[in-house]
Amino acid sequence: MDMKYFMRIQFSKIELQDLGKAWLFISIAFGIVLAEGVLGVSLFRSFILAALTVGTGFLLHELGHKIVAQRYGCFAEFRADNFMLFLAVLTSFLGIVFAAPGAVMIAGHISKERNGKISIAGPLVNIVLALIFLSLSFFIIEGFLGELFMFGFMVNSWLALFNMIPLWVLDGKKVLDWNKGVYFITLAMTLGLFIGGMVLF
Repeated sequence: MDMKYFMRIQFSKIELQDLGKAWLFISIAFGIVLAEGVLGVSLFRSFILAALTVGTGFLLHELGHKIVAQRYGCFAEFRADNFMLFLAVLTSFLGIVFAAPGAVMIAGHISKERNGKISIAGPLVNIVLALIFLSLSFFIIEGFLGELFMFGFMVNSWLALFNMIPLWVLDGKKVLDWNKGVYFITLAMTLGLFIGGMVLF
């Protein structure tokens, strides 16, 4: 995809607001979990860590769906789910995050193949991000940056794996319906990354 095409990607004011809101609330929720619910300097540090890893992984995942959908000439805009964002922050005080911050709303002619390709774009973005964070972690293993790279790798591996579950409205179901070979290859990649991360870190 060339830069000229990327520059033609359209964002509405409402969509930008929803993306910013979802990124903020997801970062706060995971920041609270990372800080074990303790308010103070550690929470601010955890928020920054979450924003640069979970928040970025979520944001680019959704943009992956949007860019591919718009390339097919479809209407595609992200819409936040305010109730689920509130629930994510609320459950974070219990040490877990129930995160379903919203989704890219798509309208237009979408065949099974196109739907599968749009769906797989999100997990593939997370796989690329996981590999980038993993590569960086080999150079810096200590301090805040070391923690950032390690957590960024783990989070994006998990996001890719979770979204490849072939159930409900998750990406995996649409990919499996489109192409079983592509589905199982991608699933194997996400499993390999996630399990490898468990061993390495």
